[in-house]
Amino acid sequence: MKAGFIGLGTLGRSMAERLISEGVGLTVWNRTASRADGLKAATHTRRTLMIRLVRTLLLAILAAATVCNAAYAGPDPELDIKEIVDRVDRILRSDTSTSRVEMSIETPNWKRTLTMDMWTEGLNKTLIRILGPAKDRGVTTLRVETEMWNFFPKINKVMKVPPSMMMSSWMGSDFTNDDLVKESSMLRDYDYRLLDDPDPDHYYVELIPKADIPIVWGKIIITARKSDYIPVREEFYDEDGTKMRVMELKEIKPMGGRTVPTVIELIPLNKKNRRTIIRYISAEFDAPLDKDIFTLRTLKKRI
Repeated sequence: MKAGFIGLGTLGRSMAERLISEGVGLTVWNRTASRADGLKAATHTRRTLMIRLVRTLLLAILAAATVCNAAYAGPDPELDIKEIVDRVDRILRSDTSTSRVEMSIETPNWKRTLTMDMWTEGLNKTLIRILGPAKDRGVTTLRVETEMWNFFPKINKVMKVPPSMMMSSWMGSDFTNDDLVKESSMLRDYDYRLLDDPDPDHYYVELIPKADIPIVWGKIIITARKSDYIPVREEFYDEDGTKMRVMELKEIKPMGGRTVPTVIELIPLNKKNRRTIIRYISAEFDAPLDKDIFTLRTLKKRI
């Protein structure tokens, strides 16, 4: 440790001697230079010493300011929040996407797994076709803008899903129709703010539905990685502030030329021993799609 000391009167010299005895590298100045005789300290003119002291003090202030800014910095700008929310909306989508997934539904009494093909175009068009098991093969869901249909090949019937059913279970899973086809948009339909949290690796964003949007959730809290804005957790609360379900996004790795969560686990907190897991087997982004894929004719196509 190094220090500067000005003034070697009776008290000043005693203090200087004590600092030197403690191993401090001391630079001293006194009006009468002979007062420094016998001290194991460097002596300087007053001007030189003052320059050194001021320089040292400024460096110390700058270092302290840097530490304080890092430790106590407030939330990031609004633009960053928008980017996080938009990333959550689009994490497994792009201009177009094609994927094959497995959905495992687990309850206290039974368990089953569905294999599906999925196609999307932006946030407004989705087609989901079940490949297995055999009893569900060919069941297909189509959503275009705000309209949604299901096709049931066993009875050869297309049924339109009314807006009031968007929060109903899809194929007995813990995911709703809205979860699967994303009718609501977090960026468009929610107000959002960055929560203050000491976690150095993640952002926490609170979303509150806008007053004129019919959404069942009272709020959603998203946890996203700071490094790339990829979401790792979403918590859903009802209008009374009770946490109703948790969605974990796991096994983040490259797929289809992007880094994405390849496993999504949804756990309802109001139902014991239930969960639904979606596992992406393959995915391709921004590849050309048939121009007729998001049509009622494709919906009714048998496989």
